[in-house]
Amino acid sequence: MRDVTVLRTDRFILRPLRSDDTAALFPTFADEGQCLYLTRPAFTSEEELWGWLAEPGWNGRTWIAEGANGAVCGRFVAVPGHEAGVEEVGYVTVMDRQGEGVARECMAALVEHLFAEGARKLTAEVDADNTPSIRLLERLGFRKEAHFRQHETTHAGLRDVLVYGLLASDPR
Repeated sequence: MRDVTVLRTDRFILRPLRSDDTAALFPTFADEGQCLYLTRPAFTSEEELWGWLAEPGWNGRTWIAEGANGAVCGRFVAVPGHEAGVEEVGYVTVMDRQGEGVARECMAALVEHLFAEGARKLTAEVDADNTPSIRLLERLGFRKEAHFRQHETTHAGLRDVLVYGLLASDPR
């Protein structure tokens, strides 16, 4: 597993995943509406969620956003891309903190961290109907690079997928 550096923003600490985070993440990942844009359906137990979060063969990194009161506010990930210097990012804000700018603040910190580590490009795949996620990526400076029509079959059916990219040299 790759190292996860602790990051700090004005309101959050982004730290490595711990098994006790599962309980705080479960209500969001167990909600059908919240999982609409995942490639899999909602989770049915904390054990199932932990198995997915801590998958031993997964080569990505997870940061948990923790608020000032110690509450888990979101999950942020970076996964090696198709070649060195490229990372795919992803994020989920827990449902009781959505609309508070958690993802914007934490993703901005993660973007800067990944570029400081030497990434030359970041990518994000997003369901074409996931308007809040698309808006966030665009606010962070990501540009739409591809629209794959009827690209992926998920629990929600056949879905269009957008790919966004951000170069280290792009203005932010």
